[in-house]
Amino acid sequence: MMMSFVEIYESTRSHSNNSLRNFALREVLINSEHVVCVRPDETHRRLLEEGKLPEKLDNRQEFSRIYLNRGQVGLDVVVVGNAKLIERKLNKKVLKG
Repeated sequence: MMMSFVEIYESTRSHSNNSLRNFALREVLINSEHVVCVRPDETHRRLLEEGKLPEKLDNRQEFSRIYLNRGQVGLDVVVVGNAKLIERKLNKKVLKG
């Protein structure tokens, strides 16, 4: 079942200086059957505290990294919301699906 999340992603990066990173938000649809693991993402929490993420995010916001199975190579996506919230959303859809 496809579920909607808000992804935080790196929209641009300066090749000359790694400190000039820009982030943006977008909707991402994830197939719940391919989720392998969900973990809290402290890296993006620190970026938020440092003021490097989009201004529309509340400074109390938490982030999670969703790991997806793609065969031999995995994929991970950072989404807005703590791991427990993401887990509840995944389980709710699976149980009602």
